[in-house]
Amino acid sequence: MTLFDKKALSGKRILITGGGTGLGKGVAGILADHGAQVHLWGRRSEVLKQAADAINARNPGSAFFQAVDIRKQELVDAAVGAIWSEHGALTGLVNNAAANFIAPTKDLSPRAFEAITSTVMNGAFFTTQACGKRWIDQGLKGSVVSTLVTWVWTGSAFVTPSAMAKAAVNAMTMSLAVEWARYGIRINAVAPGPFPTDYAWQMLSPTEDSAVGATQASEVPMGRYGEIHELANLMLLLLGDGCEYLTGETICIDGGHHLAAPSTFAGLTKLDDKAWLKIREASQAASASAKAQRNV
Repeated sequence: MTLFDKKALSGKRILITGGGTGLGKGVAGILADHGAQVHLWGRRSEVLKQAADAINARNPGSAFFQAVDIRKQELVDAAVGAIWSEHGALTGLVNNAAANFIAPTKDLSPRAFEAITSTVMNGAFFTTQACGKRWIDQGLKGSVVSTLVTWVWTGSAFVTPSAMAKAAVNAMTMSLAVEWARYGIRINAVAPGPFPTDYAWQMLSPTEDSAVGATQASEVPMGRYGEIHELANLMLLLLGDGCEYLTGETICIDGGHHLAAPSTFAGLTKLDDKAWLKIREASQAASASAKAQRNV
Protein backbone atom coordinates (compact mmCIF):
# COMPACT_ATOMS: atom_id res chain seq x y z
CA MET A 1 0.00 0.00 0.00
CA THR A 2 1.30 3.42 -0.91
CA LEU A 3 0.31 6.81 0.46
CA PHE A 4 1.80 8.81 -2.39
CA ASP A 5 1.15 9.57 -6.02
CA LYS A 6 3.29 7.51 -8.40
CA LYS A 7 4.95 10.73 -9.60
CA ALA A 8 5.71 12.00 -6.09
CA LEU A 9 9.47 11.74 -6.66
CA SER A 10 9.52 12.66 -10.34
CA GLY A 11 12.71 14.58 -11.07
CA LYS A 12 14.41 13.34 -7.90
CA ARG A 13 17.81 11.70 -8.05
CA ILE A 14 18.56 9.68 -4.92
CA LEU A 15 21.63 7.75 -3.75
CA ILE A 16 21.07 4.72 -1.52
CA THR A 17 24.12 3.21 0.17
CA GLY A 18 23.79 -0.49 0.86
CA GLY A 19 21.27 -0.43 -1.98
CA GLY A 20 21.93 -3.87 -3.40
CA THR A 21 20.40 -5.93 -0.62
CA GLY A 22 17.93 -5.87 2.25
CA LEU A 23 16.16 -2.70 3.27
CA GLY A 24 18.18 -0.57 0.86
CA LYS A 25 17.18 -2.66 -2.13
CA GLY A 26 13.53 -2.75 -1.09
CA VAL A 27 13.30 0.99 -0.46
CA ALA A 28 15.17 1.80 -3.68
CA GLY A 29 12.63 -0.13 -5.73
CA ILE A 30 9.71 1.70 -4.19
CA LEU A 31 11.38 5.09 -4.63
CA ALA A 32 11.83 4.26 -8.32
CA ASP A 33 8.17 3.21 -8.49
CA HIS A 34 7.34 6.78 -7.47
CA GLY A 35 9.39 8.44 -10.17
CA ALA A 36 12.87 8.71 -8.68
CA GLN A 37 16.13 7.93 -10.40
CA VAL A 38 18.02 5.78 -7.90
CA HIS A 39 21.74 5.15 -7.55
CA LEU A 40 22.71 2.01 -5.67
CA TRP A 41 26.00 1.68 -3.82
CA GLY A 42 27.59 -1.34 -2.23
CA ARG A 43 30.74 -3.41 -2.49
CA ARG A 44 29.44 -6.31 -4.61
CA SER A 45 29.04 -5.36 -8.27
CA GLU A 46 27.07 -8.46 -9.24
CA VAL A 47 24.59 -8.02 -6.40
CA LEU A 48 24.16 -4.34 -7.27
CA LYS A 49 23.64 -5.18 -10.94
CA GLN A 50 20.94 -7.71 -10.07
CA ALA A 51 19.16 -5.15 -7.88
CA ALA A 52 19.38 -2.44 -10.55
CA ASP A 53 18.20 -4.84 -13.26
CA ALA A 54 15.15 -5.79 -11.18
CA ILE A 55 14.25 -2.13 -10.66
CA ASN A 56 14.80 -1.30 -14.33
CA ALA A 57 12.57 -4.19 -15.37
CA ARG A 58 9.68 -2.32 -13.72
CA ASN A 59 10.88 1.21 -14.42
CA PRO A 60 13.31 1.24 -17.36
CA GLY A 61 16.30 3.53 -17.00
CA SER A 62 15.58 4.44 -13.39
CA ALA A 63 18.38 2.55 -11.59
CA PHE A 64 22.16 2.83 -11.75
CA PHE A 65 24.88 1.35 -9.58
CA GLN A 66 28.49 1.83 -8.50
CA ALA A 67 30.65 -0.49 -6.42
CA VAL A 68 31.99 1.84 -3.73
CA ASP A 69 33.72 1.23 -0.41
CA ILE A 70 32.14 4.02 1.62
CA ARG A 71 34.78 3.61 4.34
CA LYS A 72 37.24 5.44 2.06
CA GLN A 73 36.59 9.15 1.68
CA GLU A 74 38.44 9.60 -1.61
CA LEU A 75 36.41 6.83 -3.27
CA VAL A 76 33.15 8.27 -1.97
CA ASP A 77 33.92 11.77 -3.21
CA ALA A 78 34.98 10.51 -6.64
CA ALA A 79 31.86 8.38 -7.01
CA VAL A 80 29.53 11.22 -5.97
CA GLY A 81 31.36 13.46 -8.45
CA ALA A 82 30.78 10.88 -11.18
CA ILE A 83 27.03 10.91 -10.51
CA TRP A 84 27.01 14.71 -10.68
CA SER A 85 28.91 14.65 -13.99
CA GLU A 86 27.10 11.79 -15.69
CA HIS A 87 23.53 12.14 -14.39
CA GLY A 88 23.19 15.52 -12.72
CA ALA A 89 23.01 16.67 -9.12
CA LEU A 90 21.58 14.34 -6.52
CA THR A 91 18.51 15.61 -4.67
CA GLY A 92 18.58 13.03 -1.89
CA LEU A 93 20.79 10.61 0.00
CA VAL A 94 19.84 7.55 2.04
CA ASN A 95 22.62 6.47 4.41
CA ASN A 96 21.60 2.84 4.70
CA ALA A 97 24.84 0.83 4.51
CA ALA A 98 25.63 -0.99 7.73
CA ALA A 99 27.65 -3.81 9.24
CA ASN A 100 26.73 -5.63 12.42
CA PHE A 101 26.80 -8.89 14.32
CA ILE A 102 26.17 -9.96 17.89
CA ALA A 103 29.15 -10.73 20.13
CA PRO A 104 30.37 -10.19 23.68
CA THR A 105 32.19 -6.87 23.65
CA LYS A 106 35.16 -8.32 25.56
CA ASP A 107 35.84 -10.65 22.62
CA LEU A 108 35.78 -8.02 19.85
CA SER A 109 38.99 -7.49 17.92
CA PRO A 110 40.06 -4.00 16.79
CA ARG A 111 39.42 -5.16 13.22
CA ALA A 112 35.85 -6.17 14.01
CA PHE A 113 35.18 -2.89 15.79
CA GLU A 114 36.61 -0.94 12.86
CA ALA A 115 34.62 -2.92 10.28
CA ILE A 116 31.34 -1.89 11.91
CA THR A 117 32.08 1.67 12.97
CA SER A 118 33.87 2.66 9.75
CA THR A 119 30.95 1.51 7.61
CA VAL A 120 28.20 3.02 9.74
CA MET A 121 29.75 6.22 11.12
CA ASN A 122 32.56 7.07 8.72
CA GLY A 123 30.60 5.98 5.66
CA ALA A 124 27.56 8.05 6.58
CA PHE A 125 29.71 11.10 7.23
CA PHE A 126 31.72 10.77 4.01
CA THR A 127 28.62 10.39 1.80
CA THR A 128 26.75 13.19 3.58
CA GLN A 129 29.71 15.54 3.32
CA ALA A 130 30.32 14.71 -0.35
CA CYS A 131 26.71 15.51 -1.23
CA GLY A 132 26.32 18.42 1.17
CA LYS A 133 29.34 20.40 0.03
CA ARG A 134 28.16 20.17 -3.58
CA TRP A 135 24.65 21.27 -2.69
CA ILE A 136 26.02 24.22 -0.75
CA ASP A 137 28.52 25.23 -3.45
CA GLN A 138 25.83 25.10 -6.14
CA GLY A 139 23.01 26.63 -4.12
CA LEU A 140 20.90 23.48 -4.29
CA LYS A 141 18.50 22.02 -1.78
CA GLY A 142 18.88 18.43 -0.63
CA SER A 143 17.54 15.84 1.78
CA VAL A 144 19.53 13.26 3.75
CA VAL A 145 17.86 10.33 5.51
CA SER A 146 19.95 7.92 7.60
CA THR A 147 18.77 4.48 8.69
CA LEU A 148 19.37 4.13 12.44
CA VAL A 149 18.02 1.95 15.28
CA THR A 150 16.23 2.63 18.56
CA TRP A 151 19.50 1.78 20.31
CA VAL A 152 20.59 5.36 19.64
CA TRP A 153 18.43 6.24 22.67
CA THR A 154 19.03 3.18 24.85
CA GLY A 155 22.28 1.59 23.77
CA SER A 156 22.33 -2.19 23.40
CA ALA A 157 24.42 -4.95 24.89
CA PHE A 158 26.25 -7.27 22.49
CA VAL A 159 26.11 -4.83 19.55
CA THR A 160 28.15 -2.09 21.20
CA PRO A 161 30.06 -0.91 18.08
CA SER A 162 26.81 -0.59 16.11
CA ALA A 163 25.05 1.23 18.93
CA MET A 164 28.00 3.63 19.24
CA ALA A 165 28.23 4.27 15.50
CA LYS A 166 24.49 4.71 15.00
CA ALA A 167 24.40 7.13 17.95
CA ALA A 168 27.15 9.11 16.22
CA VAL A 169 25.05 9.35 13.05
CA ASN A 170 22.12 10.49 15.19
CA ALA A 171 24.37 13.25 16.54
CA MET A 172 25.38 14.14 12.98
CA THR A 173 21.70 14.36 12.04
CA MET A 174 20.95 16.89 14.76
CA SER A 175 24.16 18.83 14.24
CA LEU A 176 23.94 19.25 10.47
CA ALA A 177 20.21 19.98 10.60
CA VAL A 178 21.11 23.23 12.34
CA GLU A 179 24.30 23.97 10.42
CA TRP A 180 22.82 23.36 6.96
CA ALA A 181 19.23 24.52 7.41
CA ARG A 182 19.99 27.95 5.94
CA TYR A 183 21.02 26.24 2.70
CA GLY A 184 17.72 24.41 2.36
CA ILE A 185 19.31 21.06 3.23
CA ARG A 186 17.29 18.79 5.50
CA ILE A 187 18.92 16.07 7.62
CA ASN A 188 16.67 13.41 9.16
CA ALA A 189 16.82 9.76 10.14
CA VAL A 190 14.55 6.77 10.65
CA ALA A 191 14.86 4.13 13.35
CA PRO A 192 13.21 0.91 12.14
CA GLY A 193 12.28 -1.89 14.48
CA PRO A 194 12.42 -5.52 13.28
CA PHE A 195 12.32 -5.58 9.46
CA PRO A 196 13.83 -8.99 8.65
CA THR A 197 16.36 -9.27 5.82
CA ASP A 198 18.31 -12.42 5.05
CA TYR A 199 21.89 -11.43 5.81
CA ALA A 200 21.09 -9.14 8.73
CA TRP A 201 19.10 -11.86 10.43
CA GLN A 202 21.92 -14.37 9.86
CA MET A 203 24.24 -12.03 11.75
CA LEU A 204 21.83 -10.87 14.47
CA SER A 205 20.02 -14.15 15.13
CA PRO A 206 22.32 -16.90 13.81
CA THR A 207 21.19 -19.65 16.23
CA GLU A 208 18.11 -20.58 18.22
CA ASP A 209 19.89 -19.45 21.38
CA SER A 210 20.30 -15.93 19.97
CA ALA A 211 16.61 -15.33 19.24
CA VAL A 212 15.76 -12.47 21.64
CA GLY A 213 13.54 -9.40 21.90
CA ALA A 214 15.39 -7.35 19.29
CA THR A 215 14.53 -9.83 16.53
CA GLN A 216 11.22 -11.29 17.67
CA ALA A 217 7.86 -10.26 16.20
CA SER A 218 6.17 -11.62 19.32
CA GLU A 219 7.77 -8.80 21.34
CA VAL A 220 6.29 -6.10 19.10
CA PRO A 221 2.95 -4.73 20.39
CA MET A 222 1.51 -5.03 16.88
CA GLY A 223 2.53 -8.70 16.89
CA ARG A 224 4.36 -8.61 13.55
CA TYR A 225 7.45 -7.48 11.72
CA GLY A 226 7.56 -4.26 9.74
CA GLU A 227 6.87 -4.35 6.00
CA ILE A 228 9.13 -2.68 3.49
CA HIS A 229 6.41 -0.46 2.01
CA GLU A 230 5.81 1.05 5.45
CA LEU A 231 9.45 2.09 5.80
CA ALA A 232 9.50 3.30 2.19
CA ASN A 233 6.43 5.48 2.77
CA LEU A 234 8.27 7.23 5.60
CA MET A 235 11.31 7.66 3.36
CA LEU A 236 9.08 9.11 0.64
CA LEU A 237 7.80 11.73 3.06
CA LEU A 238 11.33 12.75 4.05
CA LEU A 239 12.82 12.71 0.54
CA GLY A 240 9.93 14.35 -1.31
CA ASP A 241 8.51 17.85 -1.36
CA GLY A 242 5.88 19.28 0.94
CA CYS A 243 7.43 18.66 4.35
CA GLU A 244 10.45 20.94 4.20
CA TYR A 245 9.98 22.23 7.76
CA LEU A 246 10.92 18.83 9.17
CA THR A 247 14.63 18.49 9.93
CA GLY A 248 16.92 17.16 12.63
CA GLU A 249 14.55 14.36 13.63
CA THR A 250 15.02 10.63 14.06
CA ILE A 251 11.63 9.00 13.55
CA CYS A 252 11.00 5.57 15.05
CA ILE A 253 8.96 3.06 13.03
CA ASP A 254 8.74 -0.13 15.07
CA GLY A 255 5.12 -0.90 15.99
CA GLY A 256 5.74 0.37 19.53
CA HIS A 257 8.54 -2.16 20.08
CA HIS A 258 10.97 0.03 22.00
CA LEU A 259 8.20 1.40 24.22
CA ALA A 260 6.87 -1.95 25.40
CA ALA A 261 9.59 -4.58 25.24
CA PRO A 262 13.35 -5.10 25.27
CA SER A 263 14.14 -3.94 21.74
CA THR A 264 17.83 -4.59 22.43
CA PHE A 265 19.94 -7.72 22.83
CA ALA A 266 19.89 -7.60 26.64
CA GLY A 267 18.35 -11.08 26.71
CA LEU A 268 21.62 -12.58 25.53
CA THR A 269 23.14 -12.07 28.98
CA LYS A 270 21.82 -15.54 29.85
CA LEU A 271 24.03 -17.31 27.30
CA ASP A 272 27.12 -19.27 28.29
CA ASP A 273 30.45 -19.57 26.46
CA LYS A 274 29.32 -22.69 24.58
CA ALA A 275 26.32 -20.88 23.13
CA TRP A 276 28.48 -17.92 22.13
CA LEU A 277 30.89 -20.25 20.33
CA LYS A 278 28.00 -21.59 18.23
CA ILE A 279 26.89 -18.03 17.46
CA ARG A 280 30.39 -17.03 16.47
CA GLU A 281 30.78 -20.02 14.14
CA ALA A 282 27.42 -19.34 12.47
CA SER A 283 28.21 -15.65 12.04
CA GLN A 284 31.64 -16.39 10.58
CA ALA A 285 30.09 -18.80 8.07
CA ALA A 286 27.56 -16.17 6.97
CA SER A 287 30.29 -13.55 6.69
CA ALA A 288 32.52 -15.87 4.65
CA SER A 289 29.66 -16.59 2.27
CA ALA A 290 29.01 -12.86 1.77
CA LYS A 291 32.72 -12.21 1.23
CA ALA A 292 32.87 -14.94 -1.40
CA GLN A 293 30.01 -13.25 -3.27
CA ARG A 294 31.92 -9.94 -3.22
CA ASN A 295 34.86 -11.67 -4.90
CA VAL A 296 32.76 -13.17 -7.71
